[in-house]
Amino acid sequence: MTILIVDDNPAMRRAIRYFLGDLGEFHECSDGSEALDAYTTFHPDWVLMDIRMPVLDGLSATRQIMAADANARVLIVTDYDDKQLRSAATGAGACGYIVKSDLVTLRAILGSQPDQLTRGEAL
Repeated sequence: MTILIVDDNPAMRRAIRYFLGDLGEFHECSDGSEALDAYTTFHPDWVLMDIRMPVLDGLSATRQIMAADANARVLIVTDYDDKQLRSAATGAGACGYIVKSDLVTLRAILGSQPDQLTRGEAL
């Protein structure tokens, strides 16, 4: 499995890699703009996207990735447990929303049966 981690915090990218460990090949970006290029280059199975980042935010990047590839699977991984942001993430085409304090759930989702999670499914 190929996983693209998009977060402006290098320590958080390392933490996500640590929690996901042996699940696949990882690529990292520090903002949504880099994510667009990386998505085109690596065609990851999953994009783990933060929301608030410099240059291009995660929701805008998610919309652009989904416009380019309707089969893309983007999970929002953020600090913000906010109902409006969850709704905006679904509207952007994300297939899920995980709060960073719950990375154990992220591993469970990607490590078990990730093909069952489809766009718009609430987590």
